[in-house]
Amino acid sequence: MQKRYIRKKNITRTKIMKLRVPTQSCRGYCPATMLSVIIPTRNANASLQRTLACLAESRQEAGIGEIIVADGGSVTSPDVSEYGAVLLRGQSGRGHQMAAGAKAATGDWLLFLHADTVPGKGWARAVQSHMAQSRKAAVFRFELDDAGIKARLLEKLVLLRCRVFAMPYGDQGLLVSRSLYDETGGFRPLPLMEDVDLISRIGRSRLAYLDVAATTSAERYVRDGYVARIVRNLTCLAMWFIGVSPERIRRFYK
Repeated sequence: MQKRYIRKKNITRTKIMKLRVPTQSCRGYCPATMLSVIIPTRNANASLQRTLACLAESRQEAGIGEIIVADGGSVTSPDVSEYGAVLLRGQSGRGHQMAAGAKAATGDWLLFLHADTVPGKGWARAVQSHMAQSRKAAVFRFELDDAGIKARLLEKLVLLRCRVFAMPYGDQGLLVSRSLYDETGGFRPLPLMEDVDLISRIGRSRLAYLDVAATTSAERYVRDGYVARIVRNLTCLAMWFIGVSPERIRRFYK
């Protein structure tokens, strides 16, 4: 069992146990580009396990060289070693966590995923195809793990928002080359709206949409009510564009 360490200022060093990948032929599809997956998390162990299991299953086909779980102070430290992932402990806040994960990553491309977001069938091949053919950033199609009609309507609204305003959110994932990430300045250490901030800098002309869904937990929508949660999200977006501070938006969002 091989061990190595990630060294990062102000972040606890944590061992990594590499996932044993069966030695098998890649059947004519051998990825040449290394992908680093970065997952910010805080007290999300149950959903995180599903996401990590999905990534581990397609690790070879997707060309995943490393999975970095950037933890922002979970009460119970997530167990990620069985999936071949690195655990980074640092300051809470998705902006801080994803910036830290990106700084530690060594891949040619970076895939940012929320802990409760699971890429759908065919995601690995879609990601590899995009990395081989495009320099643009890319996001998945939004999908919720709720069979109700309200979830389907929200998915259509998100699709419309992406087409009209080119404004996907972080729960659609973000695939971006290291060069484009660095060129745009990457994630800023914001407590909220870090995804909108970076997408705005990437811009419509450098953003593509993968024809594969990423399924996100509908727990918040079910708990708060779909209408209430949608209104709150749109209010946060409006506050951001009129210049309200991210910290004030975070307090409102909570």
